[in-house]
Order: sequence, then structure tokens, then C-alpha cells
Amino acid sequence: MSVTAAEREQLAREALAEVAAPGTVGDLLGETSDADGVMTLRFSSSLGGYPGWMWNVSLVELEGEAPTVLEAELLPGDGALLAPEWVPWSQRLEEYRALEDSDLLAVGEDEQDEAEAEADEDAPEPPAVTGVEDGGQEDQ
Repeated sequence: MSVTAAEREQLAREALAEVAAPGTVGDLLGETSDADGVMTLRFSSSLGGYPGWMWNVSLVELEGEAPTVLEAELLPGDGALLAPEWVPWSQRLEEYRALEDSDLLAVGEDEQDEAEAEADEDAPEPPAVTGVEDGGQEDQ
């Protein structure tokens, strides 16, 4: 049971409607097929925060069967904004400790001490308390 390209696109869009927010699936960018009957359709994405990413839907067409959706996903394209490589906590802690032992953090602490001193100078004097002396005992 062979289907047309338009029918494959419609099936892919229906699958994406289940996982993608309305209005985030754009134009069909292309279609690739493997020898084993798997076809992947790529759509543009307008999902905020994901510039350069594409929606991909993989379908399989087995002889005598209706096409089936295998997966629908958002994948990065060329030039897509990606998260930085993960760095283990132990390595990040080691780098922090090395920085802490160096003079680089000391410069930051000096600046913080200066800022605290300036804040103390700008603080208003507390109001004087009258009428209570000798640890809270009123004069009689």
C-alpha cells in the first residue's frame, strides 16, 4: 500500500501536532529514505529559544501495510544554538578551588570590601533613643 508524498507529509504533521506547540511546525524542508523503508521528513521550526533546530518525523512503509510513525523529534540543524559540553562536578570544583587559591579571587574580595565600606559610609545614623538608661531601667 504505497502512499503519496502529500499523504506522508500529512501523517508527519499529524504526529507533530501531538508533540509540538501549535504554530511551531513550519514548511517541509526535505525528505530522505533508507533502503529498509524508513523515511524521514524534516520541517522548519519556529519554536522560541531553538534557532536553527528542525522537526523530524520518521515513518516506515512496509509492503502491504499502511505507513507508521516511528518517532517525532526536534533536532539541531547546522548552526543551531546548542548547550555547552557538560563538565563533571568534580572538575568544576577543582577549577574553582584552583581559582580560589590564586590571586584572582582576592581581587574580587577587595572590590567587595570596598563596596561594603562605601555602603557603610552612605548609611544614615540611627536615631537616638531617649528616656531609657541603665539597661532599660527608667530614672525615678
